[in-house]
Amino acid sequence: MTDNPVKAALMSGDAPEDCVLCPRLVAFRKENKQKYPHFYNGPVPSFGDSNPEILIVGLAPGLKGANQTARPFTGDYAGDLLFATLTKFGFATGTYRAHASDGLTLHNILISNAVRCVPPQNKTIAEEENNCRPFLINQIKNYPRLKLILALGGVAHKSVLTTFGKKKSAFKFAHNAIHSLGNNFGKDITLIDSYHCSRYNTNTGRLTVSMFEDVFHKIDEFLK
Repeated sequence: MTDNPVKAALMSGDAPEDCVLCPRLVAFRKENKQKYPHFYNGPVPSFGDSNPEILIVGLAPGLKGANQTARPFTGDYAGDLLFATLTKFGFATGTYRAHASDGLTLHNILISNAVRCVPPQNKTIAEEENNCRPFLINQIKNYPRLKLILALGGVAHKSVLTTFGKKKSAFKFAHNAIHSLGNNFGKDITLIDSYHCSRYNTNTGRLTVSMFEDVFHKIDEFLK
């Protein structure tokens, strides 16, 4: 893993590098700059296609993953499974090497997070999710071809529903479930859920490689 993370270009709708909306996260960033001066330690930019049909939404950067490398899902186990799957299904080319300068390119997919800064103990709070929501809304609005959102995990699922003003009870999270969210922000958006591709979920068998690939088979079918 590189000690000198590549500063990714901000994508349309991303949080500014000096974002100060969440005092707890700003304080944690400053703390991490002291502990890990070679880490990125900032709001992690989105990564992927500049005009995607698919938006992948995770929860937040990992402390020694995206917070270090400045690229979502890069540098920890979740990225190993995610990018291998994207490559298998033709959404990525190149070789994933767990750092942002590996040359990996995404096709038709943009990856982002509900909260753009690493939270203490990997746990966000509602205020932070609300503060970051305008960045997610801007991305949904600014990509004209966007039609599908893949939520990785229950928190990301709930954040997307709140973004669209939907009742959570009407769109229950379930692995490989697909939900029509109707016309929002000038486009028809569909939500598909997956268990998060974390090491914990895969080690416990909650998510297997086959289960994760089933989600992308469904995505392929949806895009046809």
